[in-house]
Amino acid sequence: MLYTKNVSTSRRDEMKDITREVQQVVRDSGVQNGTVLIYCPHTTAGIAINENADPDVKHDVLLRLNEVYPWEHPEYRHAEGNTASHLKSITTGPSQTVIIHEGRLLLGRWQGIYFCEFDGPRQREYFLKIMEG
Repeated sequence: MLYTKNVSTSRRDEMKDITREVQQVVRDSGVQNGTVLIYCPHTTAGIAINENADPDVKHDVLLRLNEVYPWEHPEYRHAEGNTASHLKSITTGPSQTVIIHEGRLLLGRWQGIYFCEFDGPRQREYFLKIMEG
């Protein structure tokens, strides 16, 4: 089963918690045991799993990514001027896979799933592929 979800971002760099949306799709699918692949088809965004209890974690992650990959660098060559967003996307990766157990996402107590925007604001989409078994 393949599902498409839309997400609006409001800042250049943003981590949007999509855990509830993913859980709802899993619940609606009726799959009790299997996996869900969360996939981002964009080259300047990614999918991550990390802590979702303390909002300062998102701040700190984005702060450090901006330090490692500054928006402007004298040796960047990419004509669109968004090399940093591509580098951040490579770092987070385009997808995550989560186990479905008894109809629920098998995440750790403090874990959440994030759509990571690195070149916003934009209208984006991500895909969920649910596999039973």
